[in-house]
Amino acid sequence: MNGPPAGSPPRGVVLDTDGVLLDSAVVHAAAWKTAFDACLGELAPEPGERSPFDSDAEYRRFVDGRSRYDGAEAFLTARGIRLPPGGPDDPPGCDTVWAVAARKEQAFQDALRTSPVVAYEDAGRALTALCSLRVPCAAVSASRHARALLGAAGLDTLLAAVVDGEDAARLGLASKPDPALFLHAAGLLGTGPRDTAAVEDALAGVRAARRGGFGLVVGIDRTPDGHGTAALREQGADLVVPDLATLVRSVWGERA
Repeated sequence: MNGPPAGSPPRGVVLDTDGVLLDSAVVHAAAWKTAFDACLGELAPEPGERSPFDSDAEYRRFVDGRSRYDGAEAFLTARGIRLPPGGPDDPPGCDTVWAVAARKEQAFQDALRTSPVVAYEDAGRALTALCSLRVPCAAVSASRHARALLGAAGLDTLLAAVVDGEDAARLGLASKPDPALFLHAAGLLGTGPRDTAAVEDALAGVRAARRGGFGLVVGIDRTPDGHGTAALREQGADLVVPDLATLVRSVWGERA
């Protein structure tokens, strides 16, 4: 674990949702695998590019933290697949980028019916501790489901603001690694980026926070063996921790 930069603790915190507050990244990754694997055999131009989607490494590299469309396009391009964009109303399929994204959305919705998303055990405790310190927190997500899932998990009452995929579409905010989501959330908190911590588990999210000029960029590596830590540091994380309780204790000196 890196040490936090010296100076006053941040006055606000912007946290990613999937993989930081909610145990939902694995559900998103599995849904992407369902969508991509169904199309790879049909679309990949070379046999070596038809191998199944890696729901760990490729999810982190190409999809995690991005909007559905941007994630689908990034992965397909990496596999040498060029599809027409299509439109947001395209049905699930493999003919357009939007169709592949819709296939992922269908798989994600199917998964939610059988495996409800829950909050990480440390998330509520950490947010409660920050509230007691009068440090306002906002959640951000490229997912259009984030607001509803945070409410179902009981975390919404501990957050001063939520910026999700619905807000991004309405306001025209670019997805990560663009810092627009983080900067908008910091604005809602009333703290400038230099006075705000940004907390992310996604590589694209860490890059976004660094580009946005946030005073403390925190990587969350919840992998059992810590194999994501080095990549988070390489992308610009000032501090990498295994959970939010460790973050609160390390930066604010408060037990969560």
